[in-house]
Amino acid sequence: MLQNLSDFDELELTFDNETRTVFRKGQGPAVIVMHEIPGIHPGVIRLANAFCNAGLSVWLPSLLGKPGKKVSIPYIANSLGRACVMQEFTVLATNKNSPVTSWLRLLARYAHSQSGGPGVGAIGMCLTGGFALAMMIEEAVLAPVVCNPSLPFALTLSRQSEVGVDENTLEQAKARSAEQNICLLGLRFTNDIFVPSQRFRRLRQAFGSNFLVIEIDSSIGNQHGINPLAHSVLGVNYVDRPEHPTVIAESQTVAFIRDRLIQS
Repeated sequence: MLQNLSDFDELELTFDNETRTVFRKGQGPAVIVMHEIPGIHPGVIRLANAFCNAGLSVWLPSLLGKPGKKVSIPYIANSLGRACVMQEFTVLATNKNSPVTSWLRLLARYAHSQSGGPGVGAIGMCLTGGFALAMMIEEAVLAPVVCNPSLPFALTLSRQSEVGVDENTLEQAKARSAEQNICLLGLRFTNDIFVPSQRFRRLRQAFGSNFLVIEIDSSIGNQHGINPLAHSVLGVNYVDRPEHPTVIAESQTVAFIRDRLIQS
């Protein structure tokens, strides 16, 4: 079923003198869903609805592209090209935060004030994957998820272990994780060249047992027929088929956030 935004509220929110469109839906504690390239496409909307169906409210900021537009190769190329030249995204530089994460932390704080509950969840996908890590230093964020985090682009060996934030932010996130027992969930396909295993190894070193991992076999000849070039676990490469690894991963991700935000 094609997903659309017709039943979402469309908000114009301003933080740090920057106004962005945010789509909101649902009742309950908030989840900030940061879309992948090329934009808020039907697969991202499907994921947002999964959170709503679990008793959470979704806050979906539009960072790139045309909200609701279907994915195509030209659309991906156009959005990726724009991201590479936008100041808000740090695509190549290492040991540096993407500036847009400051705005997103303020969104998380605001969403918490509006939605209630103990805190908020935050999930980044692809280009925004590592943004949830940068958002961990915001006290409102209790359930961060890095889904196939691709920044900075792993063009060299040294970049393969970079996690998309500066050292100060990483140290603050580590300290908060240790002191408050905040877990970080990471998802990737095992054969994904955009999310090298070294990147998750670095996160394991940083967060220890508080870094929880869902890795899906995408090696050549894997039993589920997943394309070895697959990258987007919960977006473009999601396969809506019972017991498919991506369906299971989505259920596990929703449960990870729900269990930390909804008091039983």
